[in-house]
Amino acid sequence: MVYVCARGDIYLHDRVAAVSNRIAAVTNGEPLQVMERDGRFLKVKTPKDQTGWIEQSAVIDGSMYDQFAKLAEDNLHDPIIATATLDDELYMHVAPGRTTQHFYLLPANTRVELLTRASVARTPPPGSQVAAPSPQLSANVQPVPGLPQPEAPVMEDWWLVRDAQGRTGWLIGSRIEVVAPDDIAQYAGDQRIVGAYVLTKVNDPESSFPDHEAPEYLTVLGPYQSGLPYDFDEVRVFTWSLRHHRYETAFRLHPIDGFLPVKTGFEQTPKGNVPMFSIQIASNQNVTLDPATGVTHPVDPRTIRFEMLDTVVRRIGPDLAPIPLLHEGEKKPQEEAKERRRRR
Repeated sequence: MVYVCARGDIYLHDRVAAVSNRIAAVTNGEPLQVMERDGRFLKVKTPKDQTGWIEQSAVIDGSMYDQFAKLAEDNLHDPIIATATLDDELYMHVAPGRTTQHFYLLPANTRVELLTRASVARTPPPGSQVAAPSPQLSANVQPVPGLPQPEAPVMEDWWLVRDAQGRTGWLIGSRIEVVAPDDIAQYAGDQRIVGAYVLTKVNDPESSFPDHEAPEYLTVLGPYQSGLPYDFDEVRVFTWSLRHHRYETAFRLHPIDGFLPVKTGFEQTPKGNVPMFSIQIASNQNVTLDPATGVTHPVDPRTIRFEMLDTVVRRIGPDLAPIPLLHEGEKKPQEEAKERRRRR
């Protein structure tokens, strides 16, 4: 069996020749049974018993199809980072990178679930599998005096995604847009929203939300830059003002080295059932890089937890130690707060 991986109008032909007749149209993802081979052409039969010739470059074989199936099975229960839409039609790839095998073609505006982020070189070095180390990950490598130093590769972010049919594969990150309400997206500034999560809802009779229930959001944001050794560097909580009938920032944590996924939920406390969330941060600049995918993980991660009472967000849990500054040249959140108080 082979499976159509080409885009656009693909036709089976009655013979291998410069002039031939179209037998039947086939579509992306359609299975075909191989009947005969002739160089770079295959004689195939469709599920409707229509037989004709097709170029081998327009299909993938059964072993590659199995790799896509395994990708879907292995990540079936992964937590959903965010929902995103496609700016244009895109192919799902079996691994991050422009030169890796593609299969399913998703139309523009398709909604997908984001599962994992990876960073790979736009042009992989010769002989490499998929990933090339990010300049940030190679910071401890010292140059050799007197020898020409290679230029840092241009990095691209890719996302492992799942569509509504359960098909799973990697999409280039620059062509997808995280779905976030316009009411909070306008406050992102020069940051991009990596994920937006509803923490709770409050009733505002004067709001235009369904049933007048205004959702309050936890968001994680990061720079418009690919190849970073972390997934996000800012956390913001937006609560709904019953007085002004608009969103306001109730909490902001920046800069940090944050890693997905983010966890949200409710916790029973003496003050009632309150919304809570937890994020994973790096303890130091040491991260591991999976050479097969380009996915980074902190070597010594920490999980810090928060709860929200009305519009007040505070840290809870066993880890209440200071959050380390890992971005070179940036100030700690505590120092930023002191400067704001001093200016006042």
